[in-house]
Amino acid sequence: MTSRITEGAEPKHQQLRRILLDLATTRLAPGAAIPSERQLIAEYGVSRITVREALGQLVNEGYLERVRGKGTFVAHRPVQSTLHLASFTEEMRALGHVPTTVVLVREERVPPADTAAALRLGEGDTAHHLKRLRMADGAPVSVDDAWLSASAFPGLLERDLSGSVYSLAADVYATPIDRAQQTVAATPAADDVATLLGTRTGAPLLEFDRVSWSGERPVEHARSWYRSDRYRVQMEVTARRAPA
Repeated sequence: MTSRITEGAEPKHQQLRRILLDLATTRLAPGAAIPSERQLIAEYGVSRITVREALGQLVNEGYLERVRGKGTFVAHRPVQSTLHLASFTEEMRALGHVPTTVVLVREERVPPADTAAALRLGEGDTAHHLKRLRMADGAPVSVDDAWLSASAFPGLLERDLSGSVYSLAADVYATPIDRAQQTVAATPAADDVATLLGTRTGAPLLEFDRVSWSGERPVEHARSWYRSDRYRVQMEVTARRAPA
């Protein structure tokens, strides 16, 4: 890692910041430890103030994160998503990440009243319940809790549910999910969700509540909780034009 730090036009803390930024973005994986302050002082012959200034800048910029009593680590860079209808698997691959899924719950039972209404189910009708932990590059990103129409997707729970359910809907059931309505809200992490996402109880999450259709038929009601430090939503907004 050694690179010379010298007196010159560029301040020493900026030279060290550049070295550490290269280390964090090209040579170490997220979660890897950065050398200690003592090691950096000895290796580069700089002061503790210089080291703390360089580290502080990278922490503020989101490249590094400090863990009290343990040290400084490469931060998990947030996934940057645009608002559009796509499965988690498809979206992560399109963004250059490696998606993985842990299936937590797969069952068929009577859903909650709001889900039954969203899916236009009769009293006592059942639906597929699918709860999954979704990860990008091995880091937990979201917990998805979905209910899917049992009549639209018979036998769904016997299939491989570690990939894209939207692809199964289109390719196996000829029932492509082509539109959705969803709301997004900020919410504190509940105990169980915080444990799954590897964060603290009460940490800020993005909660998505979505009803999805295939044509005119509602086929999915899902709630998803995303770590706000690992997932960001980008959107383009335009001014509403008055009619001519």
